[in-house]
Amino acid sequence: MSSTGASSSSPHPPPQPDHGPYLPTTAGMGGLPTRSVDDPITAVFLALFVLGAVSHMTILQVNLRRGKKFIISGLLFGFCMARITTCTMRLVWADHPTNINVGIAAQVFVSAGVLLLFIINLIFAQRLLRALHPGWAWARWLSLGFKLYYASIVLMLAALITCTVQSFFTLSINTRRIDRDVQLVGATYFTVAAFLPVIIILLAFILPKKSNVEKFGEGRFRTKVFVLLFSTIILTLGAAFRTGTAFVPRPQTNPAWYHSKACFYGFNFVIEIIVVALYAIIRVDKRFHIPNGSRGPGDYSSGGNVGQQNKSSFADRVLDEDQVFGREDGTFEFFEKRNGGVEINRSRVSASGPPPGSRQSGNH
Repeated sequence: MSSTGASSSSPHPPPQPDHGPYLPTTAGMGGLPTRSVDDPITAVFLALFVLGAVSHMTILQVNLRRGKKFIISGLLFGFCMARITTCTMRLVWADHPTNINVGIAAQVFVSAGVLLLFIINLIFAQRLLRALHPGWAWARWLSLGFKLYYASIVLMLAALITCTVQSFFTLSINTRRIDRDVQLVGATYFTVAAFLPVIIILLAFILPKKSNVEKFGEGRFRTKVFVLLFSTIILTLGAAFRTGTAFVPRPQTNPAWYHSKACFYGFNFVIEIIVVALYAIIRVDKRFHIPNGSRGPGDYSSGGNVGQQNKSSFADRVLDEDQVFGREDGTFEFFEKRNGGVEINRSRVSASGPPPGSRQSGNH
């Protein structure tokens, strides 16, 4: 997050107003939004984030009606709503380019919204860690450490917003220096938070395992790992790019290539909409779902609430990859049709043998 705002092609910066908010003195990513260029692009992303919000809210409501809690879908909905607000603010800013207050709000929303995706990936990484190391990964000190880290992200965000807004309302060189130092620390802190799931996954596979993996959710375990690694890497790319540009400021009248609109949209909205769409398409609510009330070792493999009946939908009739390609141990699940519905025969057989109870040829 930076107090830098619009870039300008004028050889001399415009004069500062008599009172705050004051104009920024350094160039910012994306420059000053314009109607001809930014409005069409922003409108497209606005529509995409609206679609993402509808998708994840629908998934959340369907799961809640079935008694299945997956609050992460609500966080994804919240992120999409934050980005809808961001796009709206940029459209307003393009219509009122001289309104510094609108520009401040737009910049704050651009920098703050993505933190929800960082936290979601950390939650996924924690679930994978507990599945691989159900013994010590459920320890109270580790759970408390994750919660404190989430709280520190929120506190750092509050500090960045405060310093960003303050930098627009002061001309003091010393105050602006302090604000910039806090902004650089915060940007670095958030980049580490974006990359942290990769470190957690690597440690989870490197450290010796003392028990079997407690698999959870649907789909193959390695697919969960690949999905999380992919989203983490591209989110880290965006965070690292923003942090790198903050460490090499340029004058407002002489922006660099990394302040271009292509870099702004590419390293912000494009990356984020890829993650939002990916999590909706591959159904993270199924892959990363854990039984309600999981509190310790063994809860992931308990299979969820006993005796709960869920109404089937079209999505439930679509075979997942375990049912199509077989499980990692070479076994398959078979379906039987009873009472007009589809039921899973929980017994499994290997790919080399027939399904249990099936008739052999010649036996009548």
